[in-house]
Amino acid sequence: MNADTWERRLFLAAHPVAYPLLRGLAAAGPVVRVPGVGVVVNDAAVARDVLLDGATFRKDGPGSPGDLWTPVLGPSVLLNMEGDAHRELRRKLAGLFTPANTAELCGRVLAGPLAELAARLRAGAEVDVVAAAKAAAGAVIAAVIGLDGADHRRLYAEGERITALVSLRTRRLTPAQVARARAVLAPLGDAAAAAYAAGDERTVMGRMRALGLSAAEARGAAGAFFLTGTETVATLLPRLVALLHDSGTLDAVARDRALLDGAIDEAMRVTTPTPVMLRSVHRPAAVAGTRVTPGDRIVIATHTCCRAAGPFAPARPAAPELRRLWFGAGPHFCLGYPLALAEVRAVAGTLLDAAPLTVTGRAAARRVLLPAYRRLTVRRETP
Repeated sequence: MNADTWERRLFLAAHPVAYPLLRGLAAAGPVVRVPGVGVVVNDAAVARDVLLDGATFRKDGPGSPGDLWTPVLGPSVLLNMEGDAHRELRRKLAGLFTPANTAELCGRVLAGPLAELAARLRAGAEVDVVAAAKAAAGAVIAAVIGLDGADHRRLYAEGERITALVSLRTRRLTPAQVARARAVLAPLGDAAAAAYAAGDERTVMGRMRALGLSAAEARGAAGAFFLTGTETVATLLPRLVALLHDSGTLDAVARDRALLDGAIDEAMRVTTPTPVMLRSVHRPAAVAGTRVTPGDRIVIATHTCCRAAGPFAPARPAAPELRRLWFGAGPHFCLGYPLALAEVRAVAGTLLDAAPLTVTGRAAARRVLLPAYRRLTVRRETP
């Protein structure tokens, strides 16, 4: 079974109704109005124009991410902000996730788990990449928040409990769902607040204090990092390994690590960490000829936009209209992208060190927000 077939299987397992609808709408044109859903954007260039126009298309109006997350995280967490307040908070946070900072953080936090993973692979043991990825993502986010000694697998499972409340059709959470999400996040927020109060600038929370963020801003940011920084990485890593294996390119990337970043970008394009992005129309405008009015919901079908470039092909030059569209564009481009990239590089590099690898088993996760493998086992091939 080829790489594209397995990717379709993952999406169908995650969203058996919404995914066929999304793919069907892809043939309806660059922009299509769908009653009960919103104005769906299927074209990468149009999507980029929408994302760059924060004055017209906002994250804090009806049907936007703000509707989902403000009741859970509070009003000031980048995910639900626009304008001067958003620019100021982003400016304060910009120094947290530089390539140098993220490489140091991942190198320090993942040294032990990756050494254990490498030893198991060298010994010829069968390794579940899904479990390894979840443990790594949990360890890194625990370090970011300030949860020393946390059970990383349990931490990841807590994040899954919250994202499981959301589907591609969800506009807002019910009061019961909000209460459940807050209950999960409360101890994480307490740990973040304690790390902030300690002021140790070797920690991310301590650096937030030094950068001038308030305690409330730091606590909200910790919740946002937790929600956006665990599943994205943990779901991508097994899919990256599977795509390389199924396309017959894993050994080539293992031999030439200069190819790894391009392979990661191409895997992100195909898997699309954010399959759909939402915006709320703030003032009358036209989206590729379709008139929209205040309160309209814009649904950017990021997966459709990204997959239009074709199947997984690590050697293909990046399409200029994409430019990592899967992580957004303009003022809302993912602040944690360098951290995600550092995590993926570290874990993927350890797995590639054991090449040649063969996939010995796999199963799709069902009814999850981000399409994912429930299990992907690999073993080092013996000469």
